Parts: sequence; structure tokens; C-alpha cells
Amino acid sequence: MRVTVVGTGYVGLVSGACFSEFGHDVICVDKDAGKIERLKKGGIPIYEPGLEDLVARNVDAGRLTFTTHLADAVKGADAVFIAVGTPSRRGDGHADLSYVYAAAEEIGDSLQDYAVIVTKSTVPVGTTAEIERRIREKHPAKEFDLASNPEFLREGAAIEDFMRPNRVVVGTLVERAQTVMRRLYRPLFLNETPVLFVKPETSELIKYASNAFLATKISFINEIADLCEVVGADVQDVAKGMGLDKRIGGKFLHAGPGYGGSCFPKDTLALLRTGEQYDIPLRIVDAVVSVNDTRKARMTDKVIAACGGSVAGKKIAVLGLTFKPNTDDMRDSPSLVIIPALEAAGATVSAFDPEGMHEAHKLMPGTTYCDDAFTAMDGADALVIITEWNQFRAFDLGRVKSLMRTPVLVDLRNIYGRAHAEEAGFTYVGIGKGA
Repeated sequence: MRVTVVGTGYVGLVSGACFSEFGHDVICVDKDAGKIERLKKGGIPIYEPGLEDLVARNVDAGRLTFTTHLADAVKGADAVFIAVGTPSRRGDGHADLSYVYAAAEEIGDSLQDYAVIVTKSTVPVGTTAEIERRIREKHPAKEFDLASNPEFLREGAAIEDFMRPNRVVVGTLVERAQTVMRRLYRPLFLNETPVLFVKPETSELIKYASNAFLATKISFINEIADLCEVVGADVQDVAKGMGLDKRIGGKFLHAGPGYGGSCFPKDTLALLRTGEQYDIPLRIVDAVVSVNDTRKARMTDKVIAACGGSVAGKKIAVLGLTFKPNTDDMRDSPSLVIIPALEAAGATVSAFDPEGMHEAHKLMPGTTYCDDAFTAMDGADALVIITEWNQFRAFDLGRVKSLMRTPVLVDLRNIYGRAHAEEAGFTYVGIGKGA
């Protein structure tokens, strides 16, 4: 089949590459000429494990191409995916749909034969219907159908999630469109992946409800962690005891400095605004957003307390800047709250992250960025772990102590145990670790 993907950001590029791996002929379109030229030369604008090899393999096979010309890319396509950004709109928190509508209208202008126009972008309830209304109003004689097909890709594991998903959700009840979508996802049907055909409105809400629920689990265990610290409990043991209940499960019950990234912050906020729009207050989601915002700020207080109540004139080493490991994504990362607050309190921050420093430098230009973790630790009064990259999990703490001026370890991801750290001579502060 012929597939066109509009947008070569995280979702668009991963989806296009994976569809080509299924054997489809895929054209990825973007208005950013520099990005397209880079992709044509084999460069990948984002960090995602395995993506560079996947793109190269399918480009070499002739199944994956890149262009800036949307009209040419749409010709002969069986399905056209809209995979452009939907950031939070400044001022009110609603999803900014301007890129989605602009792409949809240009696709409508370019259509010559029947195609299914598919919203892959995360969009509020009613967006797919509005896209259809706009295109049909302008081009009443053209043949097309609309479908919603939300992505459920985890950054750092996106290819695996696309190739072996828990489910595929398709929002269309039109038989002709369903036939096209079944053919697109045929390799997954053969693997017996559940494919759920629903109304577009249901599909759109499944995406937001899923992310809001996962964010709820994170904020819930973070609040339980706070309680653990004052009652003498261990949040990791609490989470394990909870997770063994099959009704609950252990995933997303890892206490930490709060969630970030491209999805949870903007999607929980957009869902809240949708509830307000329809006069349905989503009080649990509202609390989740509030808890997470407060959480990040409280982590700064935890670091300052570990340093004796003041960081003025002290050097703080920070390891991990991205919102999670195996990505270069800095969007809404806890580090963007914690580091500026430490610097405002008088600290000098030296930081290291395996993939995020280029983007972090744009966002926090006053921070010192180091070539490796040990350089960041040299002469530090405290070491703060914000992101749990694998390479941070097995340091020789004796060596770390020898580099630091004061052996204080603030472990915001609980990757080191208190006993291990204290045996090495550190003052250890974790998350949800009662005395």
C-alpha cells in the first residue's frame, strides 16, 4: 500500500519508518526543508534507540522516502496520516490544533483519488469530525474518509511499541475506511494484536484517558512516597506489594521527581480543558496535574535540606537532564524546574546527560555541562540523580566519594540503596525512604 505521513517529528518519523518495515511504500512529508535534507542524507533529528538503522534499511530498500512537497506525496496514497504537533496553547492549556487543521486542509486540496485521512496526532474529542467538516465544505465532490488512529508509543521503546503493541485503536465505523486500515495493520492481525474499531470520538478519548490514568498512577505513588518518608515506610516495598495485585499492576508505580515529556503534561491539561468545555469537571485529573507541578518544586527543597539548609556557594552535580532515559526529549523534564531553582538559591550546577545536553543548553544556558559523569562530580558538595540512565546505576561509590568535596547523594530515582550508599560513606537521601 501507499502511505503518506505528514510530519517527521517523533510520532511521524517512527510511524513512517515502521509502516515501511511492514512492507508499505511510505512518503514522509515536512515543511522543514533542513530536516528533510538531513533525513535524506541519513541523519535522524531525534534520539530513539534503533530508529537510525530502521530508517536506513527501508530507505535503502526504496520503501521510505522524504519530501517537502505534500501535494506530490498525497497523489495515489491509500492513507494519509496527520502526525504534526499539538502543543499546549499558551494562556489556556487547550491543545493547539492549528498545525493539524493546516495540514488537513492542504491534504484536502491535494486529494485526487479516494484515500483515508488519518489523525495520528493526539487531538481532543471532536477534532476528527471537524477535519472532515472543513474538507467536505471546501471539496464536496472529493472521495475520502476520516479515521482516528492514536499512537501509544513510549519514548525509548517506540519501535517495539509500534511493532508489538498492546492494541491498535482505529476510530472509524465506515466499512471502506476500516478495510484500508485493516490492510495497513495486516502484519499485526497475523500476530493476533487486538484491533479495536470504534467511533472517532471514542478513539480520541481513549488516548487522553490512557495517558491521564498512567499519570494518575505516577502522582499517586509520589504522594504515597511523601507519607512513607514521615511514617518510616519504604515506598519501593509499598509499590511492590501493590503491584503484585493483578488488578493494579506494578508499572508506573515508581516514585520520583514527577512526570514530564511530550505527552503526559500536555495531555492531562488538554483533557482538563475538554472537561471544562463540556461542563464535566475532571477532579482527579486536576489533582494529578497539581500534584505533579508541586512535586518538581519540592525536589529542590529536598536537595537544599540534604545540603544542610543552604546551597549558596556550593557546587551541585546533576546527572540526568531528560525527562526519562533513552531519549533526548527535555520537554517538561523535572530538571528544568530543579536546576534553575538550585541556581537561584546560589548553587553552581555541573550537569551531564548522555543525550540531552544539546537541548538542555538552549533551555538552561547558565548551567555548566560536562563531558562525562565523573567530571560533573569533581569537587561537588552534593550529587543529584534526576534521570535513571543505565550508566548511572553501577558507579563505584568509592571513586565517586573521592571526587566529591562532600559525600551527599540525593537519589531522586532510588537507583541506589541507602545501606549501600551509607556503607560507602555517603549521606543518602532517596524518595519515599522513611528513617
